[in-house]
Amino acid sequence: MALRSPVPFSVRRREPELVVPAKPTPREAKQLSDIDDQEGLRFHFPMIMFYKTNPLMKGKDPVRAIREAVAKALVYYYPYAGRLHEGPNRKLLVDCTGEGVLFVEADANIKLEQLGDTIQPPCPYRQELLYDVPGSGGILGCPLMLIQVTRLLCGGFVLAVRLNHTMSDALGLVQFLNAVGEMARGACEPSLLPVWQRELLNARSPPRITCIHHEYEDESNNNSSPVTLDHDNLVHQSFFFGPKETKAIKKHLPPHIRSSSTFDVITACVWRSSVTALRLDPDEVVRIMLMVSVRGMPGLDLPSGYYGNAIASPAAISKAGTLCDNPLGYAVGLVKKAKARVSEEYTRSVADLMVIKGRPPYSTLWNFMVSDTSRVGFGEVDFGWGKAVYGGSVGSMFCNTSIFARFRNSKGVEGVVVPMCLPSAVMKRFREELEKMRTESVEDLYDREPTKITSML
Repeated sequence: MALRSPVPFSVRRREPELVVPAKPTPREAKQLSDIDDQEGLRFHFPMIMFYKTNPLMKGKDPVRAIREAVAKALVYYYPYAGRLHEGPNRKLLVDCTGEGVLFVEADANIKLEQLGDTIQPPCPYRQELLYDVPGSGGILGCPLMLIQVTRLLCGGFVLAVRLNHTMSDALGLVQFLNAVGEMARGACEPSLLPVWQRELLNARSPPRITCIHHEYEDESNNNSSPVTLDHDNLVHQSFFFGPKETKAIKKHLPPHIRSSSTFDVITACVWRSSVTALRLDPDEVVRIMLMVSVRGMPGLDLPSGYYGNAIASPAAISKAGTLCDNPLGYAVGLVKKAKARVSEEYTRSVADLMVIKGRPPYSTLWNFMVSDTSRVGFGEVDFGWGKAVYGGSVGSMFCNTSIFARFRNSKGVEGVVVPMCLPSAVMKRFREELEKMRTESVEDLYDREPTKITSML
């Protein structure tokens, strides 16, 4: 939906400032875990939340309330106010210097209702609502967090945040933001106190790789080569999957797997459709990586309040031709099997692999990575103005990466929004493939002779 306003959208920002902990904090160095300390997590990830006006908060300034609450929360989450450096073997440590997080105060010339459905990813105003402060995006020696609070004309506001991913995953960030919200609403301390204990996800002694990890597979061990995309002609677009769309897609599944989770079905559908749209060589090996939380996993014993990265990234692989020529149920099966491989042993094997292989990056072969933040809780964070109208991803940060988010559209329908970033011609074909999943005759689909499936797991 286009912006419903004749006024050009603009944001007036004040100079960025550093918000430091409200009280003195320990000066120490803390090691990150070997799950935190992955090459594939050495980037900053952005999230955004939109809030409508609240008559009960009339006269209260959200910028001031949140700035002061951030300072109070940093007393407990003081590592966020530090800076990273590398130790021996590129091991990341955070110097708890108390230098602070970056904070930007801003005002926009528009009301929330004028934005309509454009608040969903890819938010066309993300650069205005989350200013990329020059020199702030590095991994070492840079602020670990950037927050911008933008007032809207209606009395609502937008909070956008960017975090160095090596410090926390999405759940860890939400835990911090909830603490900020509690402080803004008058609490003296967070109801859930933060726990560091990153040693719980360090490599074993001696380290040993006991599982297969396609997500870190060396391309030299594979006959395939990285797929080259036209990065000068990329298009960002989101696709909404409400109950109606999900039900239509599930009709393409055999009865025994129609009860599969919405995440599994949408992920498989998007993966299969994107690979079909790319028109790859049928023998090209493709994969999909899934960000899977390991919080609460038996054997890992991560305590409540742990705010580090507690994720594994299992990958399902297939030949492109096999994936595209078989019914959707084949892709769903691969996704489910990949998720099922994640266990205590799998997670510890990842940590050991980081040490043994020198923190390798994710595979450079054709990858599609999916992270589901629809149930993480960004939309539940309350700074005193109530829950967010939308909370989640600003859009795809990289080509081939999609961060699912919960969204209620302008018709009041609740669903999952899936942002995609693909070259223009590929995006057009991708849209066509998704449409087929909603209209193609299921009977015709299952009358086809399926491609012979060879397990690549």
